[in-house]
Amino acid sequence: MPITPMEIYKLLPKTNCKKCGEQTCMAFAFKVVNRDRQIEECTPLFEEEKYAKQKEQLLEMLEPLKEASETGLIVDESKCTGCANCIVVCPVHAAEDAYGSGSGFGPKIDDPIYRLENGVLKIINVQRCRRYGKNRILCVACRENCPSDAISFLEG
Repeated sequence: MPITPMEIYKLLPKTNCKKCGEQTCMAFAFKVVNRDRQIEECTPLFEEEKYAKQKEQLLEMLEPLKEASETGLIVDESKCTGCANCIVVCPVHAAEDAYGSGSGFGPKIDDPIYRLENGVLKIINVQRCRRYGKNRILCVACRENCPSDAISFLEG
């Protein structure tokens, strides 16, 4: 289940104190999901005892962020069946490796985004993903074509 800014916002103090440098708690929540900010930057949450329960819930909720790639991509290897649908439908693979990854014969380029290793999806080069960098596009082609829900993204 993706983590949304609204879920984070609900557990923040919602005082818009600006101690984190953001204009609103909602803006801060968006940046936490996108990993531009750390939840520890919300000082009232960590300094005021009245927010202790909310702080614990947030820290637990945000634990999956530690496993996500720079694009917010999370691959649950225990769910991957090795079907390689994600590799074939990836727009980057189709455009840059049409006769390999894009046609289903496996990557023919040295640095594909994904590769199957021992029947399990591995992230090889996340910098090629359309979700990477400042000009990112919120592409979900791999996730939408994963029959076992092994691929997810942090939503921001």
